[in-house]
Amino acid sequence: MVVMKQGDHQRILLVEDEIDLANLISLNLKSLNFEVIHATTLQHAKQVLSTQRIDLLLLDRMLTDGDGLMLCEQLRQNGELLPCMMLTARDSEADIVLGLESGADDYLVKPFSVLELRARVKALLRRGKQLTPATDTLTFDDLVIDSNTREVTAFNQALLLTAREFDLLLFLAQHPKQVFSRMQLLEAVWGYSYSGYEHTVNSHINRLRAKLAQTPSTSDLVKTVWGVGYKFSPPSH
Repeated sequence: MVVMKQGDHQRILLVEDEIDLANLISLNLKSLNFEVIHATTLQHAKQVLSTQRIDLLLLDRMLTDGDGLMLCEQLRQNGELLPCMMLTARDSEADIVLGLESGADDYLVKPFSVLELRARVKALLRRGKQLTPATDTLTFDDLVIDSNTREVTAFNQALLLTAREFDLLLFLAQHPKQVFSRMQLLEAVWGYSYSGYEHTVNSHINRLRAKLAQTPSTSDLVKTVWGVGYKFSPPSH
């Protein structure tokens, strides 16, 4: 484990084989005082991840030695919570859902605005600070949300949530019965509020509900308030 010293810059690993695009991204991120390491293959990226402290992973999908999703999936299977954003030209709804279900925290479709990329990167890096709870553990009957270990259990059975699904559940559970619009959830959990990305909230809510539905007592905790948004509705007993 590499310990971050005071004064160190946050370090971003960019895995992108389009050199001109990689140079443009690197230039913009360096202007925000981030350190950027560029890799063009999955093999190179794995070497960097095994030897250096990385704070954020920007990952292309169509690389010469495989699909970037494979690396994201491996990280999540190993319990790595490193924030990961996919950068890809694959823009179908199925591809976006696949990317998010593979553990990606965000999915940005090429071509994209550099300003939007900068905003999303800053949002991912500050996410942990925004979501620090007043208490370490939230308990609702048989549901336990531990913010320190980032684990969720229901009836002592672990629920395997992606990093973003956990953040979404934690935020809603911190504000029980309060209704949030999709745009408010984008701002609070994702850190940005671009119009047109509300479907991202819908897909995460649907997957979160499916996982909560694995146990009857937690199947109806996240409710839809039609025409408004969503809320966390704890058991009344």
